[in-house]
Parts: sequence; structure tokens; C-alpha cells
Amino acid sequence: MAMDYSTAILERKMMKAPNRLLVDDSEGGVAVDDSSVALSEVTMTELDIFQGDLVTLRGKRRREAVCYAHADESCPDGRVRLSRGVRGNIHVRLGDLVAVKRSPHVGNARRVLVRPFEDSVKGISGDLFQPYLRPYFKDAMRPVKKGDRFLVRGLMHAVEFRVEDTDPADECVIVARDTEVFYDSENPVKREDDELIDGPGYEDVGGVCKQLAQIREMVELPLRHPKLFTTLGVRPPKGILLYGPPGTGKTLLARAIAAESGAHFIVVNGPEIMAGVAGESEANLRKVFAEADEHAPSIIFLDEVDSIAPNREKAHGEVERRVVSQLLTLMDGLRSRGQVVVIGATNRPNSLDPALRRFGRLDRLRIHTKNMPLADDVDLERVGKDTHGFVGSDIASLCSEAAMQCIREKLDLMDIEDDTISVEILNSLTVCMDHLRFAVEVTKPSALRETGIVEVPKVSWDDIGGLDEVKQELQETVQYPVEHPELFDMFGMSPSRGVLFYGPPGCGKTMMAKAIAKECRANFISIKGPELLTMWFGESESNIRNLFDKARQSAPCILFFDELDSIAVKRGNNVGDAGGTSDRVLNMILTEMDGINSKKTVFVIGATNRPDIIDPAMLRPGRLDQLIYIPLPDARSRLEIFRASLRNTPMSRHVDLPAMAESTDGFSGADIKEICQRACKLAVREVVEKSTVVGKALAMKGAELRVDHFKSAMKYARKSVSDIDLIRYEFFKRKFSGGVSLSEEEEEEAQAPVGELKAVMVEDADGSTDSSSSMDDEDMLYG
Repeated sequence: MAMDYSTAILERKMMKAPNRLLVDDSEGGVAVDDSSVALSEVTMTELDIFQGDLVTLRGKRRREAVCYAHADESCPDGRVRLSRGVRGNIHVRLGDLVAVKRSPHVGNARRVLVRPFEDSVKGISGDLFQPYLRPYFKDAMRPVKKGDRFLVRGLMHAVEFRVEDTDPADECVIVARDTEVFYDSENPVKREDDELIDGPGYEDVGGVCKQLAQIREMVELPLRHPKLFTTLGVRPPKGILLYGPPGTGKTLLARAIAAESGAHFIVVNGPEIMAGVAGESEANLRKVFAEADEHAPSIIFLDEVDSIAPNREKAHGEVERRVVSQLLTLMDGLRSRGQVVVIGATNRPNSLDPALRRFGRLDRLRIHTKNMPLADDVDLERVGKDTHGFVGSDIASLCSEAAMQCIREKLDLMDIEDDTISVEILNSLTVCMDHLRFAVEVTKPSALRETGIVEVPKVSWDDIGGLDEVKQELQETVQYPVEHPELFDMFGMSPSRGVLFYGPPGCGKTMMAKAIAKECRANFISIKGPELLTMWFGESESNIRNLFDKARQSAPCILFFDELDSIAVKRGNNVGDAGGTSDRVLNMILTEMDGINSKKTVFVIGATNRPDIIDPAMLRPGRLDQLIYIPLPDARSRLEIFRASLRNTPMSRHVDLPAMAESTDGFSGADIKEICQRACKLAVREVVEKSTVVGKALAMKGAELRVDHFKSAMKYARKSVSDIDLIRYEFFKRKFSGGVSLSEEEEEEAQAPVGELKAVMVEDADGSTDSSSSMDDEDMLYG
């Protein structure tokens, strides 16, 4: 079974390097201030650090500080004692891990500018230099860097300062005797959210582990280690779309990523971009991207992105169309080094312009893998056959996802907090066939991204018990044209494009459609009939046209209309249908089905349990011409359904599934599954009651489904399909003789006049001939 690496970046093993030390409190040992740290002598020896050496501390969010190291006998090995100010500068708390190493040479500063915090100088008047700054820096040779905060204790008050600028503007400088220290008390610093140590971090985001892992992979890895992606020959993603209901933490996720990665963070509220003056909205967007480029690495967070990037086909104003075009142009202009990443957030993902959601924005095979180190087992032709409906950017997305899966497997060997990754790890990065298979499973064609009902189903033939004849018919109708199109060309005949499943409810019509889609690796669009109907004139027809367009773009594709009778009822019979919406919808479906190009392998499968009310035009040859009856399962099929439903269930060897299959004559697949679920519920109830006495672990040990569970479940079992319903389905099957072969006796009955057939069937049902059976077909079927 393949390992799950989806959260590998969160669960990676902490590499216990000697320089990773636990943060301890500074009280109780050698006195340390905001320029010094305390270590045990053993730890200093291991790290090759001597008394008075300058050391670099790296904490969270890529924050660093430089301090003097002092030996402390009371400090435990493997720990470092930091003052509260140093902990704040590198964004760590007590108990966190920090990396400690000897610093390279640090030069002296010519000038340093500091400013006090506004809240720490309240009630203090007069000069701050003589009582605070002069004693603090005099002869101390203190290391500082821009952004550092330090606390100076005076006779009456403690004042906190921040380093605003240094000359030279290096990472770190020493305030020496000849350094000029300037301070600006006229403009004190105001506390800002991003300066507080309790600002949003990864630990503040809960319940979204997989989503957080995905975002960290797409943002943090390219920002910190672009070499990983260049080694694998792929481009890191430029954009991420966060979508979900309001209040689920989309903005918090984006802020946490920016804070932890140390990237410059720009928040853009969608409506703020829009302006009334022509060209001003586009100029606002350009300013945002220019600022991001100037302060790279940076993250642009577009909140409510649907307000500035709506679908251009449905946008009412010219301003919205221009803004979308400008946003697309700016995103295409981003350098592909991962130094500027765009994160969009919306609760309406399907209203975005489709062009924004292709790979390379918000997210051909040999071309995209030419710089990728491939393992010997990679079969690009096989991958090409499995990527139906993929365009160039989708292939690039697939290659990027395969590369990410390769990186995930190596995450436990690398420390992403380090500046570099060893050459050995980089040389071991090789994309194999398993990585590409995984990428094929999770990558969706861009033509279908805004269609939330698209999938490649995971249902297989093994999940469906029995129905072998139906499976064979489906394979010949759908799978053969996809896998063997040359055979149809050889015989000069176009394959059938439509199938209608009909039969009692709960017999597996929907599962059958999903299984055939998986078997032939086709894209699958599932449509519930009522979902297409809207109150707006013409919009229902537009929805149908868009669905067929998407199916053609992602061929081979199966369009599955569930509850077909809700939108394909006989025309002219729609009482109370104001405006004739249902008739117009049906006309549109018929027109689109006639317009399916024979070279585009698009199949339409309908499912209904009311075949008698379907418009006859829908069932003529060239449309849904293959009528397949999905009957109630026979004894062998019922046994297969029991086995499929219970294949992962611990079960007593005394349970006799063949006997249960025999005793459930007339039950549908859904009825049988309900029996299994009820038996499981009884077993769970038993374990829960037992766990209150002996504990959960002992109660679960050896728990299994027993015969008595099934006997109790059978007391509540019921048939969902009545005998009269079965008669109606059998009559319809004989009338159309579709999909299921008839015996000689049944063929003779099928040739009999309708009235005679009705009389025979009613006699079969209740044992007496009803000579008054002279109703029309519809009354006979559903009177």
C-alpha cells in the first residue's frame, strides 16, 4: 500500500543536529541581556564555541539574532538561555528549538538609528540618550541588526527601543566606540501586529493539516530552496487559490505562511482595487505587483478575489474585464523562481474566470520532462494515455505535482530551515512512475476546474456485485471506442454515444456509470437533473451548453445525467411549467447530443427509475439508443453484493453469506447494504457497552460480526421495490427489448399485442386474469 506523504512537511522528523538547542529561561544562572546568551561548557565544546564568541541564533520565521556566548555551569546540556528580548527578536518561546552557530566576522557600524516604542516612553520627558542609550552602548561592543528590539533599564523606568537603520546596512553590525548613535524620540514606534510574538503562526492554525502542508510546500519550499525545483526541472507554482465558506481561516492561513516564511506580505481586499476612473483599477494592481517585486520574497494576498476576477463571459462591466486581463498579464509576468507568490481567497471558486485557474497562474509531456531526472521505469506513453483532456499547462501542473511527491519522500532527510541542501540529497532526486501515477490521480484538466462535479471515479467493478451481462454491454459501448477506436474505423461505423440505465432504485445504476468511467480512464461529469433548472430565462440552456462544451474539451468524457426523468419528460405534458422551461431544456440536450463530433469520445449516460415518462425523441438511435435494464440482483449477484459490502469487515466464520443471499430474494443492492450496515451498528453498540466495563482496548479485541447480528438486522429488513413495480419494469424491458436478451417464451410474449401482454402480466402478478386491463401504456406503467 502506497505511503501517504500529504503532510510530510509537517510530520518530518526533527533532525537532532548538535546545534539545535532548546530555549530556556534566562533567570537563575549567568546574567544575560539582549546581547548575550548562556550555554553549558559541554554544549560550547560540541559547537566549537569559546567564551565571548559571537553566535548567530536562528528561530522561527527566518528571524536571526547575533549575541555573545557565555558559559553557564547551571545551564543544562542541549539548552540555551535567552533573554525575553532575544526570544522576541527571533520569534521563539520557551521550549522551542533554535539553531546556534558561530558567527562569521561582524564589522563595526559607522552610524545607527534607534527609536523608542511609544508605549514604553509614556510619562517620560526629556532626553533619553544620556540616561538610557549612552550607558547601554558604552564600551559594550553590542551586536545589532535592523529590526532588533532591546530593553534598557533606567533608574525609574525601562524603555524599549528598536533599531531602525544601520550604516553599513549589513545583516549585523557592532556598535563600537566610534559609532554614532542617533535616536528619534519625536516619532516613537507604534506597536504593530507583526511585531508581536503572539502574531499568527503555524501553531495558531488548527484543523487544516493537509491544506497547511500543501500551502507550505508551494510557498515555503520555493522561497527557501529553489534549487530543489531547478534540480527536478520544474517551475514552482506562482499562485494558490484558497476557497471555502466564510470563517474557515483562509486569511489566517495566508498570514501564518507570510509570518513563518519571513516574506513581505501585501494584503489586497478585492473591492479596494476597483476604481471609477478608467485605467485606475489596473494601475492599482500594477502598483501592488511592483511593490511585491521590490520587496521579494513576498506574498500577495488577494482577499475576495472573485470581486476582481469574475468570469469574463458573465461580467457585466467593461472595468471587470479589463482588471481580469491585467491580473492575468501580471501573473504571467512573474519570474518563475518562487520569489513572489499570489494567494487568492474566495468562497465562490466557480465564479472566477477559468483562465485564472490554469497552472502557471492560480493553479506537453516530453517537453515538460526534458529537464527532469526520470527513473528507468517511467513510461511516458502510458502517462500520455491516462491524461485525457489535458492541455499544455495541465501537463506542466502534472509534472510539478510529480516533482512535489518526489520531494515529499525526501523531506525526512532534509531540514528546510537550513540555508542549503546537501548535494547528495539533490542528486538522489529522481521522478519515478509512482510519482507520475499519483500526479495523474490528483491533477484535474483546467477545462473542468470550475466544474465542481467532475471526477475520475474510484469505484471499480469489484465494488459492484453481479450484473455481468450489464458490465459486458457497458464495456462494449463505452470502453471499446476509447481503447480500440481503430477497430470501429476499420468497420466504417461510428460507435454508440448514449446509454440509458433504467430499473428499480438501489440497484447500482450510478455506481455502474462511475465504474465504467474508471475502467476506461475517462473524465466523469455527474449532473443531477434538477440542478440544471434555474428561474432565469435562457440560463438553463446555457448551463447545458457549457456542460457539453467542457465534456468535449476534456474528451474522452462521460456525461452522467442522474434522475434523467426530471429534465427529459415528454414534451407538452409539463403542467404548470411557466415559460416551457423543461421543454426548452430537453430541446437543448437533444441538440447538443446530435452535435457531438464523432471524433470526440463523449458519452452520455442517463439513469432513471421512470423510463415510461422519458420523451421518445431521447431514446431514438443516435441518442440514448442503448437501453440497459438494471434488474434486481439474482442469488449469485446478491452474494457478490454481500461480499463487496463486507470485504473490509471482520466477520465470524459461522456467518453463511450464501444462505443469506438465498433468503433475500427480491431485495435490491441498497437493501442488502442496509442489512450489513444495521448488523455493523449492532456490533458497534455491543463493543461500546462492553467498553464501559472492561475498557475500549479489550472490548475491541476480537470484535467481529456474528450470525446473531445478522439475524437481528434481518428482522428490520424490508424490500424497497414492490411486486407491481417489478411488473412495470419487466413490461418496459419487453417493450423495448433493450440490453437484456429474452428467452423464447418471453420473446413470444413480447410479440403479443399490448392488451394481451398486459393481461398475461397481471395474471402472473396476482394469479387471476384482469380482463379490464385496457388502459393505455402510461396508465399501465404508473397508474
